[in-house]
Amino acid sequence: MAQENASNCIYLATFLIIFLTIISSSSAWVGVNWGTMTTHQLPPKKVVKMLKDNGFRKLKLFDADDTILTALMGTDIEVMVAIPNVMLSKISNSPMDADSWVYENVTAYLFRGGVNIKYVAVGNEPFLKAYNGSYLNKTLPALKNIQTSLNNAGLESKVKVTVPFNADIYYSPDSNPVPSAGDFRPELRDITIEIVQFLYSTNSTFTVNIYPFLSLYYGQDNFPFDFAFFDGKNEPLRDGKAVYNNVFDANLDTLMWALEKAGYPDLHVTVGEVGWPTDGDKNANAKNAKRFNQGFIKHALRGNGTPKRKGMMDFYLFSLIDENDKSVAPGNFERHWGIYEFDGKPKYELDIRGNHKEKGLVSVEGIKYLEKKWCVLDPEATDLDDLGKNVDYACSHSDCTALGYGCSCSNLNVQGNASYAFNMYYQVNDQMDWDCDFSGLAMVTHEDPSENGCNFPLMVASGSRAGLSKILMKAMEVYFFAMLLL
Repeated sequence: MAQENASNCIYLATFLIIFLTIISSSSAWVGVNWGTMTTHQLPPKKVVKMLKDNGFRKLKLFDADDTILTALMGTDIEVMVAIPNVMLSKISNSPMDADSWVYENVTAYLFRGGVNIKYVAVGNEPFLKAYNGSYLNKTLPALKNIQTSLNNAGLESKVKVTVPFNADIYYSPDSNPVPSAGDFRPELRDITIEIVQFLYSTNSTFTVNIYPFLSLYYGQDNFPFDFAFFDGKNEPLRDGKAVYNNVFDANLDTLMWALEKAGYPDLHVTVGEVGWPTDGDKNANAKNAKRFNQGFIKHALRGNGTPKRKGMMDFYLFSLIDENDKSVAPGNFERHWGIYEFDGKPKYELDIRGNHKEKGLVSVEGIKYLEKKWCVLDPEATDLDDLGKNVDYACSHSDCTALGYGCSCSNLNVQGNASYAFNMYYQVNDQMDWDCDFSGLAMVTHEDPSENGCNFPLMVASGSRAGLSKILMKAMEVYFFAMLLL
C-alpha cells in the first residue's frame, strides 16, 4: 500500500510539473513590439499598466527610451532593447562607445526592482535591400563590441545580443520554390553565417521578422489569399513529406533549412516581428488582422511548431500601437500595424493567452483628448483653385493614409477628402487656430464630420509639449518678422 501511495504521489507530482510547465510556457511566449514613431506618444506608465493587465510577458523596443524603461521598472516583463541602425557605425568602431551604451542603457536598469532586460538588439533589419549595403560591414563588429561590453560588465549570462533580420536575407530559387531549397542569399551568405556562428557561440538567438501580409501585398493576384492565414482552404504546398498550409510556416522553414546548410540546425530562432495592418491597403483591415493574429497566436502557442522545427515559438507581435509618423515608403499600411489605435483603444478582440476564447483586450486607461472640434473645408468657400495644393500640404505634414484606395476613408467625396486632410493636420498640430486656415478654405466645427465608416479622429492631449514647442516656434517667427519690419 505504501509503495502504491508513493507511486501515486510521484504520478501526481509529475503531472503537476508538466501542467505548470505548459501553463508557464504558454504565457511566456507572448511578446509585442512597441514602436514610438508617433506625433503624440501615450504616457508610458499607462501603456505599461495595460501590458500587465493584458498579460503580455515580453516586450521588444526599437531603442532604449528612458521614459519607457523607467515605466517598466519593477515589472517582470522581459525586455529587448535596441540599438538603432544609425548608431552601428559608431559602436562598431569604438569599444568605448559600446561600453558607454551598455552602461547607460542596460547596466543602469539592471538592479533589484529595475528592468528585466534579456536581449540587446543590435540594429534592426540592417541587411535590408533598401539600405544598399550601408550596414553590412558594421553589424558584426558592433555585435561583438556590445557582447564584449556586456562581458566586462559581468552580464554575459543575463543579457544576450541578437540582430533582428528581415526575411529577405534568405530565399528559395524560382526553379525550386520550396522550403528545403532555402539558403541565405549569395551576396549575404558569408557575413550572415559569421553572425550565425557568433550567436551560436554566445548561446543567443537568431531573430527574424516575417510578414505574410507582405507576401500577399507584393504577390498581388498571383498569391493565394488564404495561404496568408492559418485557417485557409487553399491547396497546400508540398515539400517532400512536409505539408505547408500557410506561408508563415513555409517562410520560417526556409530559414531553418538555410541554417542547417550553414551547419547550425539547432540554433534558437525568435520571430521578432509578425502581424497584420488594419488600414492603408485593400487587404489591411481589422477583420483580416484579427483573423491573422488570432490564428497565429493559437498556432504558435499550440507548440507543434513547423514541419522543420517542432516546439514552442518565441515571438513578438507587430505591433502594439499605431505610429502615425512612420515612413510610408514601403506602403501606406506602415502606420497601421497596431493591435491598438493611436489612443490606446483595442481595434478588435484578441486572446493573447491562447485559450481559444473570445476575449477583449484591456484599453489604456485615463487617456485625455483635445477639445471636441474639427477642421473642415468651409462649405461656403467658392474659390477652390488652390484646394489641391492645400490638401497636398496638409497630407504631407500629417497622416492621410486612410484616404488611399480600398482604405477606411476611400469613399469620401472631394469635399470629404479635403476636410479629412485639413483635420488631420489640425489635430497633429494640437488644434492651433492658425492651423485651420488653408488660404481661407477651412473652418472649425464642433460637429463630428465622421461619415461612412471613416473616423475623423481627435488627437490625444498628451502631446502638449509638442504643442508648446509649436507655439514657441510660431512666436519666434512672428518676432523675427516684426524685427525685419523695424
